[in-house]
Amino acid sequence: MQAFSAAELTAIALSLKVATVAVLCSLPPGVALGWLLARRRFPGKLLLDTTLMLPLVVPPVVTGYALLVLFGARGPVGAFLADTFGLSFAFRWTGAALASAIMGFPLMVRAIRLSIEQVDPRLEQAAATLGAGRWRVFFTITLPLAWPGVVAGAVLAFAKALGEFGATITFVSNIPGETQTLSSAIYGLLQVPGGEAGVWRLTLVALSVSFLAVFVSEWLVQRHRQGRRA
Repeated sequence: MQAFSAAELTAIALSLKVATVAVLCSLPPGVALGWLLARRRFPGKLLLDTTLMLPLVVPPVVTGYALLVLFGARGPVGAFLADTFGLSFAFRWTGAALASAIMGFPLMVRAIRLSIEQVDPRLEQAAATLGAGRWRVFFTITLPLAWPGVVAGAVLAFAKALGEFGATITFVSNIPGETQTLSSAIYGLLQVPGGEAGVWRLTLVALSVSFLAVFVSEWLVQRHRQGRRA
């Protein structure tokens, strides 16, 4: 197999960067929403839950177009962020991270929610009875016991971000060195005669990184379970 070209290495590095930023930025709100849906009843809960799941069922191109309308240079949110904070998303790698975060967010929230639901509420109530505040209960009881779900959710979101294509290419296009991720690079090589070798190289990288991420996640979860049994 031939060595990776400079463009392919750039696409690999950008994909890892985009996926990592997407997960890090979406993890805090993902944990918060997972806890909210697992532990609280409130008006509109079903509507919120349904809205969070929409990116999984609507065509990714629709999500990408909605992001372009909202976060584009002339969009209401995009124009405000650019003028106020100097943040730009359309046709930038930051936009690819935003699109990837939104597409992977439902998977993250669902895994975290299911994990928190499995934590016995009586443990939280006992800690509160002993004088622990709400935040202390969350960080010392709920979060440590739900940790496997948090890890699983983060890994699922990372894998989704790594392979995201439809929403990303619609929102930020396929600009080499700026927004060309693994998926869009593979798509570009498929349009070029003789690009099959590059397609295979990038496909193997995507499979390897995804496999390694899931493997490490499962290993950590198993160690956590063994530690709880000991």
